Formats: sequence, C-alpha cells, structure tokens
Amino acid sequence: MQHFPTPDEWRDWLRENGGRFLLYARQQTRSEQDAEDVLQDSLVESWQRAGGRPNDALIYATIRRRAIDLARSVDRRAVREEIHGAPEISCFCPDVEQRDTQRLLEDAVKSLPPNYREVVSLKVWGGLTFQEIAGVTGVPLNTAASRYRYAIEELRTNLKGVLL
Repeated sequence: MQHFPTPDEWRDWLRENGGRFLLYARQQTRSEQDAEDVLQDSLVESWQRAGGRPNDALIYATIRRRAIDLARSVDRRAVREEIHGAPEISCFCPDVEQRDTQRLLEDAVKSLPPNYREVVSLKVWGGLTFQEIAGVTGVPLNTAASRYRYAIEELRTNLKGVLL
C-alpha cells in the first residue's frame, strides 16, 4: 500500500533532507533556479515511482537524470538562439562563517574533473555508499570508489599547506 506523507511529515522530511539534495542539484545544474526546479520535479517523481518514501539513491539518480535532460534542452535552445554562457552558482551554503575557507574549498572542489566532483558530492554530502553511487552514476563499483579516492588525493594535494 502506498504511503504518502501528511503535510507535516513532508515538511519535517524536507527540512531534514532537502539541503543535501539541493546541494547535489546545484552541482548538476547551471543556476540556482534550475537546481530548485530540478529538485522539486525529482522529489515528486521519486516519491511517485517509489509509491511512498523513496531511498536516497533513487532521488539522487532522478536529480542527475533530470539535470542532464534540462542541460540538453537548454543547450539546444542556446544553439537555436545563439546564446552562450550561464551564471555560475555556489555549491555551498552562503551563510558559512569562514568565507575564506569556504571559497578555498569550493574552488578546490570545482577544480576537480566533473566525474570526481560528482562522486565526492554523492559520498560526502549525499551519504551514499559506493554501491549506491555506482547505481546513480552508471559506473562499476570499483570505478566509483577509485574516482572518490583520486578526488580526495587531488584535494589533499591542492589544499596542502592551506588548510590545517
């Protein structure tokens, strides 16, 4: 039997989980508004597909797929209209106290290759296992784990001497 949350249950669940899903959506899209739209559509679709509360991996996979679809649509439109560029967004919350540290970390993560950045986001902020990450990204389990390891090594190298 399908269980859809009451408005209070939904608000509580969203308050507890929405931030990490929004962070991932921000990393997958080109603007804050796109991230919010993709997240909203993905949550609705995920809950419907699961017939109730979906697991995190399904939500992340849905966000990823919808972000790819949106990017393709925007790119096709841009070619048609000969418009190039998109506003850059922050992948981190703007209210972090130590803005210098935030900027250094954000720049270091942004400098990672996209496939490394995605795995770090899903592992660190998404809390997914490597098995779940492999399912979301469509790569073998060992590839997901290797990408994470290489990303962490690259971050350590890039931030060596900068952060304690």
